[in-house]
Amino acid sequence: MKEKIQELRNSGLGKLEKLVTTDQLSDWHRDFLGRKGELTLLLKQLGELPAEERPAAGKEVNRLKLELQEAFDTNQDRVRQQQLQQELDSDDLDVTLPGRPCSPGHLHLTTQTLRKIYRIFQEMGFQVYEAPDVETDEYNFQLLNIPEYHPARDMWDTFWVNDEVVLRTHTSPGQIRAMREYHPNPIRVILPGKCYRYEQITPRSEHQFFQVEGLTVGRNIRLTDLIGVMTEFAKKMYGQQRQIRIRGSYFPFTEPSIEIDMSCTCEGAGCRLCKKTGWLEIAGAGMVHPVVLSNGGYDPEEWNGFAFGMGVERPAMLKHGIDDIRYFYSNDLRFLRQF
Repeated sequence: MKEKIQELRNSGLGKLEKLVTTDQLSDWHRDFLGRKGELTLLLKQLGELPAEERPAAGKEVNRLKLELQEAFDTNQDRVRQQQLQQELDSDDLDVTLPGRPCSPGHLHLTTQTLRKIYRIFQEMGFQVYEAPDVETDEYNFQLLNIPEYHPARDMWDTFWVNDEVVLRTHTSPGQIRAMREYHPNPIRVILPGKCYRYEQITPRSEHQFFQVEGLTVGRNIRLTDLIGVMTEFAKKMYGQQRQIRIRGSYFPFTEPSIEIDMSCTCEGAGCRLCKKTGWLEIAGAGMVHPVVLSNGGYDPEEWNGFAFGMGVERPAMLKHGIDDIRYFYSNDLRFLRQF
């Protein structure tokens, strides 16, 4: 056994001194110190020795294992230094040069647009009110004048968590929460947040997107006040050159209801974004329905108000001439770095 141990020592150390690459080091470690290596095979042979010889032989094998491991560690450092020196000698690399600086990040285009919308409505006296992304069926539909049997539910492709909980399909549930919190005082708030709808992703629509809801509750508020607010927003957001048109529409939680369109950046030529019409819908709005006011705690005989809801990505698309909403969440730095 002593001869086998000495033979393994000479073989292992001799081969180790000749290695010049890290790949060769890995092979050596596998052949000598691995689970199926020479040293493991030698340990298995200890059981064949007489019982009185096994302790001494076992100590010698363990001593050999430590010796080979220390030699391996030493030669590993040697080989790595040699390889590094070879790379330095063969390549135009100056390790004394300073590293490349990390480029600073910036706000996502959606965040930039949200903050601009905040500033515009803040100038008109609106506060920011945040509502939860996960809502109950009661807040998302029922309290907004959309009972279970109402066909208007088909307007929203809903992600259902269970029979009573949904991912909010719009920011309108925040209207009820805001009214119940501020009652009996007048309200002027915007409610930004992400919405979720189970629908096909296209250049014009995503299954998750941001909206900004607006709500004003007071006395003697008229539809012309709503049109005035949205006109002022359009001027500050897009500039004086954009045209606005108002169309009648239907939403269960407003009466009357309108939709607000903006002239597209294609200047009437027609594009994918506006479906070749030259106009892009930027907001749905209307006077708050009396049922919704009552559900929020306000007497519709004394109080009235208006509400509006708009996307965030679409105003950014309109402002910057982007024709595909999918760019916003594709994480393509070539697109994001433009903003």
